[in-house]
Amino acid sequence: MRLAFALTLGLASPLAAQDFAEAPGAKLRILDKLTGTVSDLLLADGQAKIEGRLTVQLDSCRYPADNSTPEAYAHLTILDADATEPVFAGWMVASSPALSALDHPRYDVWVLRCDVPDLVLPEVEPATEEPAVEGDEATDTGDGQ
Repeated sequence: MRLAFALTLGLASPLAAQDFAEAPGAKLRILDKLTGTVSDLLLADGQAKIEGRLTVQLDSCRYPADNSTPEAYAHLTILDADATEPVFAGWMVASSPALSALDHPRYDVWVLRCDVPDLVLPEVEPATEEPAVEGDEATDTGDGQ
């Protein structure tokens, strides 16, 4: 038991040493596994929105102060219309959604990013398919050569 506690402290220390900044909001994604519908939610701190049977509330969103793009940690409270207690209350990590996931038979919820006011996302052009060039097709004569 003491070894497990010591390992936990040792693993947590790099995170504890890192500085985090609070974001004013977050972007979440919700998948309705029954209908296959995907929805994105933009929530401000303390804001709640209803999506299907779920009420999703963002309590806080934090990101590493030195680099806001790769990581987001959001504290969420998720209620189901059919339950009296929250079906999820805790931190979700954008880069590891399975680490602390909502366990719900119909919905998946995960964090995409914190809403960072100074962050400017680069413009990305949609991918275009290049036409096939004649003579590039592999020919198969069927005789193994």
